[in-house]
Amino acid sequence: MHTAAYRANVRKLVLLAVLAALAALAYLLVEVSLEHTRLFQYAMKLRLPKLAAMVITACSIGGASIVFQSIIQNTIVTPCLLGMNSLYTLVHTAVVFFAGSGSLLARSANLAFAADLLIMGVVATLIYSVLFQKTRYNILYVLLIGTVLNSFFSSIQTTLTRMMDPNEYDSLLTTLVASFSNINGSILAFSVLLLALLIFALRRELALLDVLPLGKDQAVNLGVDYDKCVRRLLLGVTLSIAVATALVGPISFLGLIIANLSRQLLKTYRHAHLILGAALLGTAVLVGGQLLVEHVYTYAIPVSVFITVGGGVYFLYLLLTDRRV
Repeated sequence: MHTAAYRANVRKLVLLAVLAALAALAYLLVEVSLEHTRLFQYAMKLRLPKLAAMVITACSIGGASIVFQSIIQNTIVTPCLLGMNSLYTLVHTAVVFFAGSGSLLARSANLAFAADLLIMGVVATLIYSVLFQKTRYNILYVLLIGTVLNSFFSSIQTTLTRMMDPNEYDSLLTTLVASFSNINGSILAFSVLLLALLIFALRRELALLDVLPLGKDQAVNLGVDYDKCVRRLLLGVTLSIAVATALVGPISFLGLIIANLSRQLLKTYRHAHLILGAALLGTAVLVGGQLLVEHVYTYAIPVSVFITVGGGVYFLYLLLTDRRV
């Protein structure tokens, strides 16, 4: 029999689902004439892939952020610390620097997505699987390695941009911020497939998420292979962030915002509820932000700018109020 708190959280999740659905409908139908069939079909052809990309990004980053915070046992950290965002910017900068903005790899969205995913996947596997074993499963080393990699990748990227032709740099700038324009349908389908395979491969570890926050000793006493579970989940988090970043670009602070809002709103240790809440909140945030970008600022400012500024303010709020949700 479910408790009152459980039923209250279910009601909150239903309301979040309704909010996300209303935001999606508003995005699809605002300033669209239902009387002209061809114009309506053309609008849907443009907007549906963008909406799908926002939902995939919200689910991927939201779920990865909740899992990462539970592993680290700290709610003001995000998977951005794992270095995937800075690696993405380095890869794109290196492509333009060495091959030029007119090269096939720079112009083809499919090839760029495959290259991003391959490089980030290999790096994630080497660092957060192999090195995690070398450090005897010390989670603090993971944060340290991620911080060092962020600085290392960023310094190389900065050096390349300073040596780059100014015209090439102008063409590069548009790829270094998150964008939901020109989304390819085949990339969307491949992203969903990858995330589905990732969830299936980690189904046993995901089922143990409610136990991990109890600590290593308690988890081991309950029969959990803690080190193996954490290692596989960390690799899954990194690959999930890699998929979202390769799809739309780096979005700093999105995970921090939606993961903490989900924890504050639901106040539960049931990770199924927390992950679903983060995904729904992320969808509402991204869709609402994209509405502002397209219909108020007419594409002058990318949605990632709003999220980064808002996330920075929210991060300071969490620090100053010492929130531990």
